[in-house]
Amino acid sequence: MGGKLPTQTYFDIEKRKVDFDFLRNRLKIKHLEAKKVFAEKYPHAQKFLAKKGVEIGKLREHSAKIIGAGALTGTLLLASPASEKALLPPEERGADLPQKLLVDTLGEFLPKKTRLLTRPEEKFLEQAFASVMGVKARATLEGEHLNTTYGLIGAEQHLKRFPGDSVANHKPFLKEGIAPGLGAWGYFAPSKDKMTRELEETERWYAVVQTLYLPDWNSRQPYLRDWYKYRKVLIVNTENGNAVVAAIADSGPAAWTGKHFGGSPEVMEYLGGPRYKKGPVVLFFVDDPENKVPLGPVDYNKQSLLLRSKINLSEI
Repeated sequence: MGGKLPTQTYFDIEKRKVDFDFLRNRLKIKHLEAKKVFAEKYPHAQKFLAKKGVEIGKLREHSAKIIGAGALTGTLLLASPASEKALLPPEERGADLPQKLLVDTLGEFLPKKTRLLTRPEEKFLEQAFASVMGVKARATLEGEHLNTTYGLIGAEQHLKRFPGDSVANHKPFLKEGIAPGLGAWGYFAPSKDKMTRELEETERWYAVVQTLYLPDWNSRQPYLRDWYKYRKVLIVNTENGNAVVAAIADSGPAAWTGKHFGGSPEVMEYLGGPRYKKGPVVLFFVDDPENKVPLGPVDYNKQSLLLRSKINLSEI
């Protein structure tokens, strides 16, 4: 024994891979957060650097190149862009858009086939969504967690908002029809004249989750029923990056369908277009205790949060 360290087998080393992956993901997030802080504290400097084709994550490389030419700022003023693409404004450089960058990252990070995510994987996505979109979303909120957060979403019909409601009142999405029954929480309002703008938006941007399959759904009624009612969720199409904040207004889909979530006609249209009926998404609860996050599309390409380079370890 003599104080010697135990011999490490191949399997011991293999077990540590998860830790290295987690560390790598943490470094990615720190990289994103540093860029975000810089952009928020020094917006004019970020704009200046972007015009010069200089990416924040590569300042060290730039400084090494110009160290013999004087001060960094002076040299940047004289430096020529590396290519014609660098002369284009950010909105015209597709690879620089936050949505494109998020899609690339999700493509590398998530498996093609949906499955249960580990806690480190969910944590990474939580931080990525907060940094890129500015939306605080959680896989677990107030101790509650769905059976899966990475699954297939399917198209749903409109829900009846009040007695006598018909599909004719849901323009322009008429072809999707209206469900013959009510949502899990019944009518949104007792009558048409009791409908509010907020309730209209709730039905327009509604989501369906499998509360009926939660292991403690029956034993914790009515708490869970109240907790899930109109609970906001962030739904992210992992194939194109489109994101929507929706409100849970129904329970399903049935397990035999092979789907894990559902979306209103409006939700599905924004996530994938008029022919989008089924696809992989990440669905997290929105952490919004003050009810400040609106329902509907999250157009984060127009947000001045960050990202001028692809998220990868080589840029850290």
